[in-house]
Amino acid sequence: MPGINSIIGKKLGMTQVFSDAGKCKPVTAIEAGPCKITQVKAVTPDGYNGVQLGFGQAKRLNAAEKGHLEDIGQFKYLREIRLDAIEDLKPGDTIDVSLFKPGDKVDVIGISKGKGFAGVVKRHHFHGGPKTHGQSDRQRAPGAIGSTTTPGHVWKGMKMAGHLGHGRVTARNLEVYSADTARNILLIEGAVPGAKNGLVIVQKSHKGS
Repeated sequence: MPGINSIIGKKLGMTQVFSDAGKCKPVTAIEAGPCKITQVKAVTPDGYNGVQLGFGQAKRLNAAEKGHLEDIGQFKYLREIRLDAIEDLKPGDTIDVSLFKPGDKVDVIGISKGKGFAGVVKRHHFHGGPKTHGQSDRQRAPGAIGSTTTPGHVWKGMKMAGHLGHGRVTARNLEVYSADTARNILLIEGAVPGAKNGLVIVQKSHKGS
């Protein structure tokens, strides 16, 4: 569909395929769409061009959601994407896997797996302290985190232990291996962010265009 460059999907997991030359390739299977346009936004009055896409069947909607979606459908997920142009796009239009073809370069956006609280060795790949010469508890410690009189405090942004993962991650410039329009399945070479059944957004890569 003209103007549309993205689709919402669900990560199904990873598998492997063999090329015609017999080379094994790791691929990620994504259930991409079908999505429906639930809202169209324009420079006037919204300040930018874009569309809101709906994906997945919701069991129930509250009153505000029913009013917003009207008769378009019941969607579990709503996501907005920015566009350069919105000509010929209207609420109710369907977006499916036919948006992509083998060989296309895409960016995949997802939420990475959460790993809880992690130390600096795992979180920031610190080397840790010496393993000998009298010390007994410095193997995975961060070391000094600040100076004394000047500046007298710990700098903002200091790499320390803390929450690892569960953040928005974009895997860029991946190649589409196949697009199955009958089953709405995309096979994308390599790994994409997130766990199985996690929500992802697949969009055409500007770098690969």
